[in-house]
Amino acid sequence: MLYVFNVVLPVFALILIGYLCGRTGKLGASASIELNRFVVWLALPAQLFNFAANSGWQTLWQPGFIGAFFLSCLMVFALVLFISWYRTGDLAAASFNGLSASYSNTGYMGIPLCALALGQDGLAPAIISTFIVFVMFALATVFIEIGILSHKKSHEIILSVAKSLCTNPLLIAPVAGLLWAVSDLQMYDPIAQVIAFLAAASTPCALVSIGLFLLQKSDAPASQAWGISFAKLFVQPLIAWIIASPILDLPGLWVTAIVILCALPTGTGPFMLAQYYKADGSVISRVVLITTMGSLLSLSLFLWWGNRV
Repeated sequence: MLYVFNVVLPVFALILIGYLCGRTGKLGASASIELNRFVVWLALPAQLFNFAANSGWQTLWQPGFIGAFFLSCLMVFALVLFISWYRTGDLAAASFNGLSASYSNTGYMGIPLCALALGQDGLAPAIISTFIVFVMFALATVFIEIGILSHKKSHEIILSVAKSLCTNPLLIAPVAGLLWAVSDLQMYDPIAQVIAFLAAASTPCALVSIGLFLLQKSDAPASQAWGISFAKLFVQPLIAWIIASPILDLPGLWVTAIVILCALPTGTGPFMLAQYYKADGSVISRVVLITTMGSLLSLSLFLWWGNRV
């Protein structure tokens, strides 16, 4: 449990720093908005580009693991989306909830945790899962656009969705990174350094921004955030294990990896997407906080289980 705590603590600490800075007035009311703009348009795209550009295709092609992880994400996304949509009738808000329940913090927490728990062999599934959450990000964007534009005609919705996918920096960046990776070109060192600087700022700025956002009151019931958090920390890992082990019979290392990765807390991606669309991010910010704290228990349990099987 100690190394789980060591990985989770910085995430929680940065959220707490943001909350305290907002509470004491050290950061003003507009700080969250401006930090979000910086992350959405500069820092996070740089991080996504960097990650995609430095990954090799040979390492990433593991069809069994890809299928199991993607299906577990998709099933939880669809389940939470349907329940939220049925209760509220708001497809866009339901899409944010579905993404929050299925978007693991694979980049910041998944890679170090898998490396600690499984050694160097654990890096491959962590890297693969990071690309799969990009796919979930794009899927959620499609549903959000459909929800926002539900009053328009079908062809207008299709054109708007296509435009949004092609202009969203959070989707363009990883695609550009993958294209750069297959080009075998060398990036000019000063430009690479600028991208690295921006990428390094992504996670801390996003987490501080979430802490600031926790100060805002939400009309959503507290049970909503707790329900989404339960789906993220326990339902998704269970579904992933059923698919990976009894159904696909993947090797033990890959089964353990997929359970760990699905039991990770919600990453900052859904919150950043909500800010991009100027949507209410209060539920998502609480889900990030609850799952980050709750992952101390869930990850410890799953890691203990993984060491016994």
